[in-house]
Order: sequence, then C-alpha cells, then structure tokens
Amino acid sequence: MKASRRIILIACLVFAFLLISGCAHQPLPPSRGLPGFWKGLLHGFIAPVSFIISLFSDNRIYEFPNAGRWYDFGFMLGIGGFSGGIFGASKKR
Repeated sequence: MKASRRIILIACLVFAFLLISGCAHQPLPPSRGLPGFWKGLLHGFIAPVSFIISLFSDNRIYEFPNAGRWYDFGFMLGIGGFSGGIFGASKKR
C-alpha cells in the first residue's frame, strides 16, 4: 500500500511541476536587435560591477536574449580580460 501512495505522490508532484513550468516565459527580444560579440565583450568587462548591482536591484549580468555563440565568446573574452586572462596568475613576482 505504501508503494502505491509513493507513486501517486510522485505523479502529483510531476504534474504540478509541469503545470507550473507551463507558465514560464522569456522576455521579448529588444527592438534594436540582438546583442552580439561586441556587447558580450562589454558585458564581460563590466560583469563584476554588474554582479554587485544585481545584488541590490533587478539587473542581469548576462543579457537575454542574445545572438548566441558570438555573444558567449565575447562575454568570456571580457571576463578573461578583466581577470588578467589565463596568464594573470602565472606571473612571476
């Protein structure tokens, strides 16, 4: 009897999750175009400041929607440039 109650509980939880996730939506794309490589690079450079601001307001670090892989590539280059890149920690002092 306990096994059937567990199955019913799991089925109800899955149903509730699917019902609630059906209400999720993403913001509409901006009318001025999707951000690409250069905007990703800029957002990568200002990511530490954006993170601090996002703690106190409704601000995103990573822009959505974006142009995809080129935005990702620019963002990663910007983050790497801010932190000194892969060779930043290997400098001899």
